[in-house]
Amino acid sequence: MNRVLKFKRQLAKVFDNDLRTKQWHNYLDYAIIGLIAISTLTVFASTFALPPSCERILSAIDIVTAITFTVEVTLRIWVADLISPKYAGFWGRVKYCFTFYGLIDVLSTYSFYVSMFISLPYSVLKALRVLRLLRVFRYMHSFRLLQTAISSKSRELWVSLQFLIIVTLMLSFVLFFYEHNAQPDVYDNGFKSVVWAFAQYIGDPGGFADTPPITLVGRLVASVIGVLGIAIFAVPAGLVGAGFSEAMEDEKQNEKIKDNITRIVHSFKFVHDQHYTGLFAVPRYKEVNSIITRKFIPYDDVLETIKESECLHLYDIVNSINTADKPESKVVVVNYKHNTPYGCCIDRGSKVTIVCTSGTSEPLTSWFAYHVAKLGGFNYVSKEVETDIDNPTSYYNIPVNAGCPNLKLFLDDISRLAAHEGSWVIPILEATGPRNRPSQFHFCYNSNKGDSSYNDPMSLVKDYSSFDALYADLEQTLAGKYDYKCDKNEFYAIGKANVGHHFVAENIFTLRVEAFIWIYDCRYLAIAKDLAEAFHKVLEPERELVTPPEMLVRPEGKDFGMQDYVD
Repeated sequence: MNRVLKFKRQLAKVFDNDLRTKQWHNYLDYAIIGLIAISTLTVFASTFALPPSCERILSAIDIVTAITFTVEVTLRIWVADLISPKYAGFWGRVKYCFTFYGLIDVLSTYSFYVSMFISLPYSVLKALRVLRLLRVFRYMHSFRLLQTAISSKSRELWVSLQFLIIVTLMLSFVLFFYEHNAQPDVYDNGFKSVVWAFAQYIGDPGGFADTPPITLVGRLVASVIGVLGIAIFAVPAGLVGAGFSEAMEDEKQNEKIKDNITRIVHSFKFVHDQHYTGLFAVPRYKEVNSIITRKFIPYDDVLETIKESECLHLYDIVNSINTADKPESKVVVVNYKHNTPYGCCIDRGSKVTIVCTSGTSEPLTSWFAYHVAKLGGFNYVSKEVETDIDNPTSYYNIPVNAGCPNLKLFLDDISRLAAHEGSWVIPILEATGPRNRPSQFHFCYNSNKGDSSYNDPMSLVKDYSSFDALYADLEQTLAGKYDYKCDKNEFYAIGKANVGHHFVAENIFTLRVEAFIWIYDCRYLAIAKDLAEAFHKVLEPERELVTPPEMLVRPEGKDFGMQDYVD
């Protein structure tokens, strides 16, 4: 399943219609464009009288291109849900097939097979195959700009069209009332005058203007309609021209944002934890002021870049520290992994899945949880995208009427990753208690605070012997090496709305860690490593524990941010 998903994601990148992506992706794009050109040329060549041998060659080319396009279009439909979540499922893919390019793909490709069962006119078949030439538009930058321009001005275009229709109808009725008396045989009903008026806008292809008005008022109406005929082209042209200029400005701004994203991500060069683990890792965060002064990116541009990016969070560390400790505000940027609509999903084939339900509100937690999963070789799922920032949806304590469109995919992915015998799902969250709280690692598995027993019917843990062994191991390790204490359900519990009740897994418990540990304790990576090793030793000892190679030796040139980590 992991290989299939990776292959599907690679295809989605290939079908992104961008000729400026990875080199081998471009080769495939240009190959498709070349086949479209060849297919169009064969249709053109077939219009000439050719000897039978040439016709056989053209027929063979047509068959080869048809089969190739069939594979390509079918794969496009298959990966449509990764291009946009609205195309997920059967009906989502049907919806994709009725988009502009989807419909062109289907009509120009599958008609080849329809003709084998249903006799279609020769002219229809050739016309459908010529449609393939329209597929080139998806690769044309200028056409995308034109699409954007028309789309951005669609409301204004529709308003101007409504105005034109209403005014023309009014004028056509006036025309009828006066011309009917003068030419009763010609203008015998209002439909004739309406058709005559609208025919003027398109050059009267049906010959309706052979009966022009003869009254003074009728001629005045015709003059006004003539002026409107000029406006019908001038107004939309002006609107589309303005939209085209705006689209070019937006594109320029988007290019600037992409460049800034790259520059900010390059701030996250792997750092060497030489004092504790000897490993290389992506920094937890970078201060905004550091990015401004070192990258020379203005503050407003930093905010706009982070707002538009799919791999950066803006966060104030004060939100993760208890007010009793009198924290100071420090706004930072956090880099995260992004490969799904909701955030991140990595399938490593493990029966242990680390979950971060709060990457949007606790971005430093997602950094810590990600490294626990990476160092232990565990699966990883993280929410990093908030679809409505004004009405956020909790992925930990899920509301009854949760309206977030990504939530189901998030829960389905966890269920899929946890479909192993003896599976464990461990959500990791921050805790924001005062520094003098007696314990710093909180194991939550029961529905009541203070209940550390193993007989709560609401508990989501089944294998208590492994859970108890894990707790004992970490209790000893964290106390002996870091002077941190653990507790069971002392300060937190798992309620009925907990995320664990919304997916299927054999064992589920939440680990809450005091956030100051990964903010202020310089041993944060060593702690993540010890957690990963304990989870592995107790919960999945049958698998070999391998430290990720990119964390052992810094891969020069490929050591900037989360995207340079190998899944």
